[in-house]
This record gives sequence, C-alpha cells and structure tokens, in this order.
Amino acid sequence: MSEIYLGNPNLKKANTQIEFTKENVAEYLKCKDDPVYFAMNYVKIVTLDEGLKSFAPYDFQEKLINNFHDNRFNICKMPRQTGKSTTVISYLLHYVVFNDSVNVGILANKAATARELLGRLQTAYENLPKWMQQGILSWNRGSLELENGSKILAASTSASAVRGMSFNILFLDEFAFVPNHIADSFFASVYPTITSGQNTKVIIVSTPHGMNHFYRMWHDAEKGKNEYVPTDVHWSQVPGRDEIWKEQTIANTSEQQFKIEFECEFLGSVDTLIAPSKLKSLVYDAPLTQNAGLDVFEQSKENHDYITTVDVARGVGNDYSAFVVVDITEFPHRIVAKYRDNQIKPMLFPNVIWEVAKNYNNAFILCEVNDIGDQVASIINYDLEYENLLMCSMRGRAGQIVGQGFSGKKTQLGVKMSKTVKKVGSLNLKTMIESDKLLFSDYDILSELTTFIQKNNSFEAEEGCNDDLAMCLVIYAWLVQQDYFKELTDQDVRKRLYDEQKNQIEQDMSPFGFISDGLEDDSFVDAEGDRWKVDEYGDRSFMWEYM
Repeated sequence: MSEIYLGNPNLKKANTQIEFTKENVAEYLKCKDDPVYFAMNYVKIVTLDEGLKSFAPYDFQEKLINNFHDNRFNICKMPRQTGKSTTVISYLLHYVVFNDSVNVGILANKAATARELLGRLQTAYENLPKWMQQGILSWNRGSLELENGSKILAASTSASAVRGMSFNILFLDEFAFVPNHIADSFFASVYPTITSGQNTKVIIVSTPHGMNHFYRMWHDAEKGKNEYVPTDVHWSQVPGRDEIWKEQTIANTSEQQFKIEFECEFLGSVDTLIAPSKLKSLVYDAPLTQNAGLDVFEQSKENHDYITTVDVARGVGNDYSAFVVVDITEFPHRIVAKYRDNQIKPMLFPNVIWEVAKNYNNAFILCEVNDIGDQVASIINYDLEYENLLMCSMRGRAGQIVGQGFSGKKTQLGVKMSKTVKKVGSLNLKTMIESDKLLFSDYDILSELTTFIQKNNSFEAEEGCNDDLAMCLVIYAWLVQQDYFKELTDQDVRKRLYDEQKNQIEQDMSPFGFISDGLEDDSFVDAEGDRWKVDEYGDRSFMWEYM
C-alpha cells in the first residue's frame, strides 16, 4: 500500500520502484516516439453510451495528434461533438509522461471547464499501466505534478490566471468564446513568454462564435500571416454523420445553429443590426500604422474633408474610449482611422482626439456627451480651443439639431445619446453599410458589428462584448442625415440613398409595369410601422418627415 498515492490503487506514488520487462521497455520507447500509437493503445476515455473504453481515434484525430507533435503552433476549427477535447487531452498526457520538467497549461473560457478537461486527463492517467506512469507528487482538481518534474495547471483564459508563469505548451479550449478584451490582454501579456522558447507549443481549438479574436487568428493562419498551422474538420469526417443526420439535426435545432456549430461558419449573433450575409462578405486588413490604440488605414489627403465621431468611457474596466475618422469627401464614405483604448483617462483623451483631428485637415468632431463625454468636449472646446467641434441644440419636436456654435436653447457641446438618436443612427448605419456607402477594413469594427444586436427595441452589444466603435458609427450615421451636414458637404445622403433604392425597386418591378391614375398616396409605411410623408413639392429627400 505504500506504493499507492493517497489510497488510490490506480496511482503510483513518487519514488516507487518498478521492474521493467523487455516488452515494457519496447512499448515505452514505441509510445514515446509515436503519440498516435500511445493514444490508440493506452489512452482510455469515458463515454455516455459505453462508459470507460479505449480511445479509438478517427482519421482526422490521428492527423491532429501528429500535427500537435510536429508543429509548434496549431489552430483548429472544429464542429461540436467531434472529440476535439479528447484528442488534445491524449496528446497532453503523452507530452507530460514522456517529457521531463515541462509545464502545461489547460485554459478555457471558464475555470470550471478547464478543470473538467484536467479531470479527463487524470482519468486517462489513472488507467495507464503502472510501469508507464510517473510517480505522483501532487494531484488536485486544478493541477497535478509528476515525479519527472512535469506539471499541469487548469485555469481560465486570462492574463491574471497565468501571469508570471512559464509554459512549454498551452492548450486554449473553445477560444472563440473568450471575450475579445480578455483574449487581447491574454496574448499581450502571456504570448511573449511562450514564443521566447525554441520548442514551446500553442494549441488553439474551437468552434466558431462570431468574428472575434479566434476568427482573426484563423484567417491570418489561412493566409500565412502567422505561424499557426490551420486544421479544418468537417462534420462529415465523423463516422455516422451523413445527409440524413444533417437533416435530423437541423430539424431538432435550426439551420442557423447548424451552420455555426457544425458547418463552422463565422456567423455573428442572431438579430444583428447588419445582416449576417453582409457581415460574412466584409473583410479586414492590417492598418498602415498602429500606435497606442490608434490604427491608421489612410493618411490625410489634401483638400479632403473628414469627420470624427467620439464615444467616451471612464477609462476603467472593459469599456473603451473610442473614435473613428471618416473621409466624407466622396460618396461612399470611408473610415480612414480609428482609436480604441480602455485605459486612457478622460482628462487625456481630448488631446488624442485633438491631435488626430488636426492631422486630418482639422476634421469636424462630434462627441457623445451623455456622461463623462461632456468633460472631454469641454476640454476640446475651451482648453484646446478647437474650432471645428460640432454642437447640438434642442429644437422642440425636431429633437437635437447639429450646428457649429451656440444657437437656440439648451445648446450642448456634442450629441446626447437618446433613444431617437440611437434608433435613427442605427437604421441609417444599417442602410449605409449594407448598400456599400460606408467602407471600412478594420477588424475591431467588424468584430463589434457581429455582436451588435437588437435588445428591447434598441441595439447594443451582446453580453460580454463591446460596442464602443459601433456607437461611434451610430453617431456618424445620425450626423450625416442632419441638415447641417448637407450644408457643410453639399451631400444629401438620404436623398442619394433613396434615389438609388427607388431606381432599383422600379427596375425590379418593371416587368409588371406601373399604371398611374393620378391618385397616388404621398406617403408610405416603413418596416417599423411608421408612416412617412413625401414633401409636397416633390423633393423625395424629405420622405423621413413624420406625418
């Protein structure tokens, strides 16, 4: 009994002498050289139908294990219920048993999930023959240590969970479900310690969940922009899954869910402001320059006009202070720069806005002033004496009206985000992006739009996600429909969008013909059920005026 660890007959205590036979030695060496052979012959797993059984990897699982063994960096896009966790666990077990003094991190979006994965590895370890086991020094729910010096830690995927530690191999499970701000901080603080080694490994495995950090890493891997070896597994590679299985699964769930969970499409959340089909077609590109939160996609051009819309955070937590710079010289408009930082203080943020706006030909600035934003706008206006700060005044039923100076009653140094402003801005933004009238190639904006969803008759970020850049775009889209914008730019965005849509509708309907009896109704009802009136003089740009 002294050879047993803490009364567990399946575990060998450290410093226990084991006599090897020639067959044991041969098997040990064969397993060390071939992790697939080890998995097929010595790894046992617990299944729902059969309980404890030997792991019999499918062809794609064998390929994955070999990829893990042969390459330092792996990223895998896999459907649900394909044994992805079991595959990785079998390789990690091989890694700690046959390598001395290595540290392994099992990280998941939740610490409980990571500990459950470690539990699977511990079950497989308990069922190894004693002559293959390393003696146990420590055996806990969240960690274990073997007498060969190898250790395994299970924790959540966050910088704080593993800060100050070094790892030989990191396994990031369901990385697509880790919020973007956590994924960003994790790689910023932990990744350098991994890549500093010559033989360190990273294994990232996930089912897609929108266009987030995992999406970016996957597509960069496909394009050869990073060191990761991409492996894409299709649901049909699992034995027993055919078209009949597909139909049954869709019938029991939904086609949308099947596309995400089994077809592994990078679709965003349900009920996004921007249509999923449009989001799928959008692509991102690397900025020309990056510096301290500022990404520049196009440098300032002479004789071009720019506007900057600003969303202000308090500089703490997960909320970001952000702004976008839009080139409004020509239609379609184009986002040429963006800023996003969750640490900058409101007292310092105005100087960043001021510097960038000056560089873009003294761009017009419209700042959200609901909370701390009023302080930011005040510094830009009074301390920095910036002339092109747009102001708003209340005009009764007309609501907030944009201007450039104090006029009328209740004038403020920017726009207050009201339900009306948000609704009008959101719907205008939807129309402009889906009709390619606002162009951008920024990953962070695309990522936020995939989780910018309808909630309680409004639009906001999905829980755990951010919408700071999305709100900058909402402010921009509200601004371009203002009369003052038309005066500044000689652009009537509403009229142009309507004319284009009107011509398209008439073209689509032309085979059926139109017969006028001279009694046409000068109004129409939109998708929201609101009735709109056409201007009596025939200028269709004012169709947005309520009856």
